[in-house]
Amino acid sequence: MRNIDKKSLENAYRLFESGDIDRIEIGTAKGLQQIHTYLFGGLYDFAGHLRTNNISKGGFRFATALYLKEILVKIEQMPENTFEEIIAKYVEMNIAHPFMEGNGRTMRIWLDLLFKARLQKVVNWQFVGKELYLQAMERSPINDLELRTLLGAYLTDDINNREIIFKGIEQSYYYEGYEKGEEDA
Repeated sequence: MRNIDKKSLENAYRLFESGDIDRIEIGTAKGLQQIHTYLFGGLYDFAGHLRTNNISKGGFRFATALYLKEILVKIEQMPENTFEEIIAKYVEMNIAHPFMEGNGRTMRIWLDLLFKARLQKVVNWQFVGKELYLQAMERSPINDLELRTLLGAYLTDDINNREIIFKGIEQSYYYEGYEKGEEDA
């Protein structure tokens, strides 16, 4: 694991262990920026700052940087009362991809905060397979049924279980290609 990823993972653990997670705004762009700052502060000079460049991944172009602030306002206004509404909001935030790096890790914590606050549930990410998740996310801008089905199968009401939270954080880093025990790059 690269040193920057190891430090970010340590920051993610600390976010929960310190109780700072309880001070994050739920369902807002500001809350997402707070998480990003916590995970990547001191590691990237753009931690917590909205990107000003256009980005793409695997041929998919994320929201245009020029309109990012307006898009985030619209996403914030989306309803978040049901599982389906929360997933739709998550998909839109993923399309926005507001940061230059670290969007996935940040947004999965943001998503679980929404689930916890609105539904008294979280995703038990340790059981969500990497390939299935990444495929579902790739297809989610067209249809989020696959993502809803996948994540819905692993919702738990054990929302304060430390093991579920920390295994989920580790899984989130695994989705991005980082594994514990890798040699530092």
